[in-house]
Formats: sequence, C-alpha cells, structure tokens
Amino acid sequence: MSNDTESILAEVVSASLGGSFSASALYPLEILKTKMQAETKDSTGSTPAVATVVRHQKCSCTCESCQQCNVVADANKTATATAAVSVIRDDSMLGGEEGEDEDNDPPPPPSAAQQGMVAYAKQMYAEGGISCFYAGIETSAIQSATEKALYFFAYTGFKNAYKVLTGNHTIDALPNLLLGCMAEWAHLPITLPIDCLTTKIQTDTTGAGPIALLNAMLSEKGMAGMYKGIQAYTVLCLKPAIQYTVFEQVKAMVLAGRRSTKPGYNNAQNESLGAAEAFFLGMVARTVSTIICFPYVRGKVMLQSTYAEGGAPKGGIPGMVLEMFADGGLGEVFRGIGPELTRGVLSAALMMMAKEKIAVIVRTMLGLQQRRIQ
Repeated sequence: MSNDTESILAEVVSASLGGSFSASALYPLEILKTKMQAETKDSTGSTPAVATVVRHQKCSCTCESCQQCNVVADANKTATATAAVSVIRDDSMLGGEEGEDEDNDPPPPPSAAQQGMVAYAKQMYAEGGISCFYAGIETSAIQSATEKALYFFAYTGFKNAYKVLTGNHTIDALPNLLLGCMAEWAHLPITLPIDCLTTKIQTDTTGAGPIALLNAMLSEKGMAGMYKGIQAYTVLCLKPAIQYTVFEQVKAMVLAGRRSTKPGYNNAQNESLGAAEAFFLGMVARTVSTIICFPYVRGKVMLQSTYAEGGAPKGGIPGMVLEMFADGGLGEVFRGIGPELTRGVLSAALMMMAKEKIAVIVRTMLGLQQRRIQ
C-alpha cells in the first residue's frame, strides 16, 4: 500500500469516527444552537402577530364590557383590526396627561432566546423534558461522520495531488485555504440533504418522525427542497477551510520543532499531536472560523427552517443579514453564537483530539500489515 493511500485511509477513518463521537457527545448544544438561530424577532413573542386588546383608560381594565365606566366594546370592529394591537379609548374619559401616561405601554419582556442560551435551555426543558435535547441525534451523527469522512478524503487527495503537481512537500496558507474550499464543496451533494433533514427534525414542532418529515420535504419541493441554504456555502465553504488551515499550519510548525529536538521518536508519533495539543489547537481554530462566518451560518439555518416555505427577504442571505441588523443590531445578527461557539469549539477540539489518536492507531495497523506482506 502506497504512503498516499495509507494517508488518505487514515484521515478518512479517523475523521469519520472522531466526527461522529464529537457530534453525539455534544448534541444537546447542537439542537440548542439550531433552535436559537431559527428564531426571528417575530417568533420570539416580542411582537405578537395578531392580538386584540380593549383598554378603558379610566379604570385600566381589559374586558369587553365594563360596568364601572359603562363602555361596551364593539367586537366586530376589533376582530377586523389590521394593527397588531388595537387600543380603544373612550375620549370622554381621557384626563389629559393621565391618558397620555397610560397610553405608553411598557415594552414586552425579552424572550428566552433573547436572554441567552441558559434561559432558552431552561424553557426547552420545561416544555419537552430531557428528550427534546436528543431529537434527531441519529441523523446528526450520520451527517457528521459522512461529512468529515468525505471532507478529509477530498482534502487529503487534493493535498497529495498538489504536492505531486508542484513538487513542494509543504503547502502555504493560501493554497491550503483554496484546497479546503474545494474539499467542502466536494461533499455537499451528499451531506447537504442530510443536514437539511437534521435541521427540520431539530426545529419541528409537530412531533412527526424523520421518515414523515423527509416525505413531506420531498413532496413539497422535490429534491430541490433538500438543498435549501446551498447559497450560503459561497461563504460557509471558508469555515472548515479556515479552521483546518489554521490547525494544519500550526500543527506543521509544532511537529517540525518536535522532529528537530526529538529525532528519536518513531514516525507515527512524529506525525501526530498530543491530546492536549490537538484539543487546544482545535479550539482556537474553530473559534476563529466561527466568528468570521457566523452570520451565514444563521442565514443557512433560517433558510432551512423559518423560511423553508418561502418568504425569505430579498437579496438572499446578505439581505437577510441586513434585515436582522435593522431589527436588532449585532445582537440579532449573532443570536445563538453562544451555543454555536461552545458546541463548535468543544466539538472541533474533541474531534481533532480523537482524530489524531485514531490516525496513529490506523497508521500503526497499516504499517504492521505492510511489514507482514513484505
């Protein structure tokens, strides 16, 4: 078996197992961040879609008929009101400044999603118990294992081809970034439909099973419905590319220093990081890539959930980001970044740590098998 084949096999097996392990271990954070990112300002309850309130200014009651002020509300008029909140006042009872003061209603309290991930997690637990944090874990594990395996298969293949074509054994940051983008696009035809189904399961409120949701998605939009949010990958392809480029560049420097100072190490150890090294470096790399690409991460989730039936803002994801910024500033654009960073950083760190160790085992097994053959 050639070194290139051995390298690709080790990368694919270790990435697949590492990705599945990290996705399953941190799945509650995954479903929490997806639900928070799918929320819009209207869906959080801060601005009711339809509400009819009858308020009598003198007695401050909200009933349809009030014996104290002897006012009977016209139900037909309030039912056809087009405003979100209709306030009916008896002008004869307004007392100048008193009426003006009572007309200034306090703003509604912030929703759980606006208060942060801890408040939102408490609300989820109160409504659905512990089981709601594990809805769709099977498809998420499959999606993560498939995505990581195909990404590293393509990424390692592209790297080996680049080295052959250029004659260089080291790859600079910019070529590494481009190879990472190509590897990300290579797996999307297979993994994006699984990602869409996973998001649908995580944000579903009907209680339907995965097969029923899949059938519904296919019946509504056909195969095109399984590729919602693909336009986000014009930017999101940079996310793993940035993450793994940062990881690989720093890893190369660490290993080069190790070889120069400890030449007695065997080859498998010379080509892998320690658990603590891989964990810390994976955290840093994922943090950088997540902050840069998060607005498009949220835009993709909203296209797959909130706007799945249509009605997305004009201008695609850039228009969606501008609309979110106009509604609530940077806080609205980066809603859900807390669990995204927490889950993403820990997931990347766990995945990289597991991947490095599994890769050593795979390379060792392949080396032993090669020596037996010889």
